[in-house]
Amino acid sequence: MVDAHRQLRGPYTAGGELVRLLVPRLAGGRPDLVTAHDIEILRVAPEIRTHLAPTRETLTSTAPPEERIRFYPASWTQRIAHGLTELIRDAAEYLNTGPACIVITTAHAADPTDLELISTMIRRIDPGRLTLVVCTDDTAPPQLLSDALAGYAIRRTVEPVVTDPTGATDVIRERLAEQFVDGDCTSDDPALLVAYQELSTRRRATLHDTRARVLDEQGEASRRLGALPFHLEHGTDPGGAGLTALLSTLEHCSRQGFYHAALDLAHRTFRLLDWSTRGEQRRLVVAKAATALLALGRPDEVAALYDDACASSTLPSVHLQAAYGRAMLYTRFYPPERRDPRKAQGWIETALTLAASQPDQHRRAIDLTLSGNGSALVQMRLGRPQEALRTIDEGLRTLDDQFEPDEHPLLRSVLRSNRAQLLNSLELLQDAAAEYTLAIKADPHHSEYYAERAALYRRLGRWQDALTDLTAAIRESPPYPEAYYNRGDLLFEIGDLPAALTDFGYVVELEPGYPGARINKASIHYQLGERTAARHEVDLGLAEDPGQAELLCLRGHLAVDDNDPLAALQAYQSALAADPTCVAALAGQARVEFDSGNIESAVDDLTRAIELNDDPDLRFNRGLALQRLGRWSKAATDFTAAIDSDLDVAAAAELYYRRAMCHLRQQNGPEAQADFTVCAASDQPPHADRASRWLNRLARPQAS
Repeated sequence: MVDAHRQLRGPYTAGGELVRLLVPRLAGGRPDLVTAHDIEILRVAPEIRTHLAPTRETLTSTAPPEERIRFYPASWTQRIAHGLTELIRDAAEYLNTGPACIVITTAHAADPTDLELISTMIRRIDPGRLTLVVCTDDTAPPQLLSDALAGYAIRRTVEPVVTDPTGATDVIRERLAEQFVDGDCTSDDPALLVAYQELSTRRRATLHDTRARVLDEQGEASRRLGALPFHLEHGTDPGGAGLTALLSTLEHCSRQGFYHAALDLAHRTFRLLDWSTRGEQRRLVVAKAATALLALGRPDEVAALYDDACASSTLPSVHLQAAYGRAMLYTRFYPPERRDPRKAQGWIETALTLAASQPDQHRRAIDLTLSGNGSALVQMRLGRPQEALRTIDEGLRTLDDQFEPDEHPLLRSVLRSNRAQLLNSLELLQDAAAEYTLAIKADPHHSEYYAERAALYRRLGRWQDALTDLTAAIRESPPYPEAYYNRGDLLFEIGDLPAALTDFGYVVELEPGYPGARINKASIHYQLGERTAARHEVDLGLAEDPGQAELLCLRGHLAVDDNDPLAALQAYQSALAADPTCVAALAGQARVEFDSGNIESAVDDLTRAIELNDDPDLRFNRGLALQRLGRWSKAATDFTAAIDSDLDVAAAAELYYRRAMCHLRQQNGPEAQADFTVCAASDQPPHADRASRWLNRLARPQAS
């Protein structure tokens, strides 16, 4: 049983408690599990750092606060949730306790990180092996949790147990209040809350101080993310000890990507910071609040933060930060229809001007480099990649000139990565790959660098290198679907269908609605002749998205195999209603129409398909239909177009044979004889044999 109330230990209050309970039991018998999930374990239970050495830290996680310029995406916590889910699931298997149960209390007051974790566990863990009991109050479950509960949970209602304060003496009320504070003010017993509220302000603050001392002496790192700053904030020194604790916790949550908690902490900190006396501290909190809001997709609130900061302070650093931030709003973070690179350029020029006025030489160099990095992005959006590249190069030279080679490694790494992206946009693929290699050397555990270099290697035709990099991307991070999808797609392309199927299957497990994964999984089953499995995937995918054209198309293919032309036609028509440009559905519908004798309709469908994608197979099929209609010249034209593509020998042999027959029908004997000769020389049965017989027949009249 674990309590999820965020006031206890902040983000991952419940997840961290589960880890603290399980890891000691795994360390002796399954150390591989602990090592495989070290990133997730250390993020949710920082106390374990004394027993578990981190092995995959990145510059993002280790850079000091003043050098941190890259932050985790909002999806980072979902990666952690997947890793923890697998750790907990596998731990249950290893401990072999039989059917097990985890009771999670106070889920209605959980941090969003725990809500995300609980939702992931509910969806991914077999309840027959590990049952989750999620306890909430009588309000509607938080949105992050409600969908999972609605889809997978059985609802039960129980009556709460509360304390009866009737006739309680002052001493008893005092003890009830103490009990409330000692429980870190998380109890939902109204009698305890009332007793607490009836205390004098001074007495309440004193109780919070006492509890804070107890927690501080216990020395548990996760308590410093929840209960300890809460008590100090409500103690007798909120602007001193309270503020210090809040700022420390805010720094941790911002660094780890716990953005909902960071935003809550920022707002609590704002109440204790005044622009006139603590302007620089307030600016730093604004920066962290802005980072959290941007990660959570709330750019308008960021703009309001900048407006308030600029109206409240004359500090150059405040206006520099706001100018740079507004440039990024117009470049990256506003919805596409509101982005404006010209406005962004105006703001980034303001940032560069302010950066150049910094009196400290090193601070000026850093601010100019950071603002220049933003300027490069703006130049890219304005269609000036060469100018952007020059700006990045200037930033790298500035760092080399002003700092030692081992200083500011994160900034150097980010500039290298951005330079690689610019080189990629200029089609300088080899140079871009080399730049990613430098970025990886500086930050070898940053998963995304490997994934991005893999995409370059794939474009260069270096399949094995791309595969190695995608495997490294997977190794260096908790699970996320993009890396597995890209590896599955590459394996699919190079023909390793079983391995591709494994990756796509895992993507669907991580994120059932991930675009393309279910389709590819179903398609591979179909290509492998596993029609029952293919049909199952199609049904699952269409239950998630009834208008998915490619799955509807595959349903049509399955119906064709079942010799059910009406069902096939209905599926293809549904696919085309969802996506009129679905070439596979047009081709499939044409096949059904051809087999049913509706040759004209088949030609029409194939013509539409060829207009969308001039593919040799489509040309071949339309050629067959035109041949059936006796339109020899047009059929020969389609066969010629197919011949001109890169075909295997067997396919080419049939095409030459069929074009020869069209030439015969048009009385073009020499052309027919030439095509029959090529076909016969291919030695590809049965068309080579037929072509040889035709050559003999054509030769006899000439001999006589």
